[in-house]
Amino acid sequence: MADNKPNCDLHRIKEAVCVDTNRVYDSCADKDCLADLRVYLTDCAQNIVNNAISVRYRSAEILNCVVEVERIPFNRGYYSVNLTFFIKVKLDAFSAPNCPPVTFDGLVTFDKKCVLYGSEGNVKIFSSAFVPGGNDVQMPVGNTTPTAKVQCVEPVGLDAQLCTVIDCCNTAGPVPVGIPAPIANCFDGNFVDSGAEKAVKVTLGLFTVIQLERDVQMLMPAYDFCVPTKECTCETESPCDAFKKICFPVDEFFPPNRCDMLCGSTTPQPGCCNC
Repeated sequence: MADNKPNCDLHRIKEAVCVDTNRVYDSCADKDCLADLRVYLTDCAQNIVNNAISVRYRSAEILNCVVEVERIPFNRGYYSVNLTFFIKVKLDAFSAPNCPPVTFDGLVTFDKKCVLYGSEGNVKIFSSAFVPGGNDVQMPVGNTTPTAKVQCVEPVGLDAQLCTVIDCCNTAGPVPVGIPAPIANCFDGNFVDSGAEKAVKVTLGLFTVIQLERDVQMLMPAYDFCVPTKECTCETESPCDAFKKICFPVDEFFPPNRCDMLCGSTTPQPGCCNC
């Protein structure tokens, strides 16, 4: 693919243009070990757990992350970012030795809080939305409160244990109040709140990047318009001809060793003298 990046020559700058964009004022990266989280179960999953003698972790998926931004009093420009993760975990239950496991799903919730700098602003924002063939619609009045953005990967399963409700210590508790309907619809059955004989707790590893952004206008140098230099190819070819252009997946048949993987990293790794 052709490289359309202009040569960073100050003499080629034609003008300075004003762009409206989101600027990241503050950000943080975190690695959390979520130990012994209670897995909330539906009535169907609870019946499976009651007859199980052990459980095994299979996978986890972040269904949603509710983000709230609040101004911190007496600390100008700083905001509290409150996060609530809803994680769907898939586990295997074993009811007897040498018996195939039964797979079930559960819900894990996790609250996280961090403080980031988001600057200040006291203006109101009015805008409209264009409606084809109709009148423009007035958008709700906005303000300059910063917006939080959360990036995360699927959790890493570290441990899963079967326990009684009493032995789960602080992990035991009622089903969290106010589970959003879209979250509850991802599970079969209704979440149970009492009468459980056994409980499940898991330990997960979570990587997150949190950013605090603000809508600003920035002056940027403009070199030229981004005119594509690559021609569009409209020729069709047979599936076999397209398959011949795919490189042979050597790494799939011969996985690289640890040193090769570390050498391919952008960060120098100790212990690989031949890299």
